[in-house]
Amino acid sequence: MRNFKQLKIWQKGFEIAVNTFKLVEELPKEEKFGLSQQLTRAAVSIPSNIAEGSSRSSEKDYGRFIEISLGSSFEMETQLLIAEAVNYGNYEKRADLLKSLDEEQKMLISFGSKLKK
Repeated sequence: MRNFKQLKIWQKGFEIAVNTFKLVEELPKEEKFGLSQQLTRAAVSIPSNIAEGSSRSSEKDYGRFIEISLGSSFEMETQLLIAEAVNYGNYEKRADLLKSLDEEQKMLISFGSKLKK
């Protein structure tokens, strides 16, 4: 079993999740069960799947969970772009999250590639 908390991809994913909760606090109240909920679920899914995958005994299984994390990051990126298009939330927080997601996606792709070798 691996210590997922030491992985930079998990740490970055955890940071993204925390910052997402800070962003959605500022979204309109009518979005509480719409975009806000979608954003937080996708954000929480990123580090959660990295953690769950670290418990798997095979690299193939672990890689599958890394792919799920990557998919959640793309889902979240789309939701942030929608929030941006309708001007929901703080501009700087959205921009920081988009930048962090880009970095996380690159790290997940690289990590997933290493697991496949």
